[in-house]
Amino acid sequence: MKRRLFITLLLAAVISCTGCGKDIVGQSDVLPSASTAKITSGTAKVQSETTSTTKAAASATTSAANIETTATTTAETPTQAPTAAQSNEAAPAGGGAAAQQPVQQPAQQQEQPQQSAPAPSYTPSNTTAPSPNDSNYGAAPTVYNYDGMTYIQGVLIANKSYSLPAGFAPGLDQTCLNQFYKLQNAASQQGLNIWLSSGYRSYDYQAQIYNNYVARDGQAAADTYSARPGYSEHQTGLAIDVNQIDDSFIGTPEAVWLENHCHEYGFILRYPQGKQNITGYKYESWHIRYVGTDMSYAIHNSGLTLEEYFGIDSYYH
Repeated sequence: MKRRLFITLLLAAVISCTGCGKDIVGQSDVLPSASTAKITSGTAKVQSETTSTTKAAASATTSAANIETTATTTAETPTQAPTAAQSNEAAPAGGGAAAQQPVQQPAQQQEQPQQSAPAPSYTPSNTTAPSPNDSNYGAAPTVYNYDGMTYIQGVLIANKSYSLPAGFAPGLDQTCLNQFYKLQNAASQQGLNIWLSSGYRSYDYQAQIYNNYVARDGQAAADTYSARPGYSEHQTGLAIDVNQIDDSFIGTPEAVWLENHCHEYGFILRYPQGKQNITGYKYESWHIRYVGTDMSYAIHNSGLTLEEYFGIDSYYH
């Protein structure tokens, strides 16, 4: 009985120790596994993060390399010339070969000083009057059979001493006008611009002009630059004022050319500089008078005014 009890107690103790040993072993087995799992997980995480970081770094390096490569390629690749539509330079007006060929620009374009247009060159005038077969020839003006008018050598005189009848109204002489067109064309070939500003004036229109000047400047002053009605050369239909009818025309290339060449077409400069006491009027660089080429050459070559050439005076009697 005692023996059975001892054996039973012994078996119980063994069984108790065995179960206790399993729990210890079980805990021992579980703890290393859990630690290992954590370590493994942490390692995996570290490896994962390291791999991600490595991939990101590699990606950044690759992108940087691509950017550097692109920048290098762009810098090394020569820029292409813009197309005709993209070019800011306009084609020369009128097209032609200049418009079809691209403009070659120098590497460094220096500003060139602006050059002024050369002064027109004047051909020395001939001293011999043209013959009737020459293109510049201008016939003498028409001689009118009209009471109260004065002619000297076929030239109608109108100045302060010799008047015209109030009813004399011939209009602008056609030969005078045709010769003016020749003069105008010749000046144009020299790059000059001469135009007709005032031609024929009737007795009444001259009266209106003169009275306006008297009202503005007084009669004494008006008489130095404006004719009284009946005494104006414009009433003859043989006088022309060109361009600006004032002192601004003096000294212009057109004025200089006109003074030197108008006689070649049958005109004379009627009121030249320094002859005011003889002609009765101030210097008028714009006023020319048609007398025909035979007479215009003779007067021009003499260096005299019309009054001096014919030996007459010009003042209000």
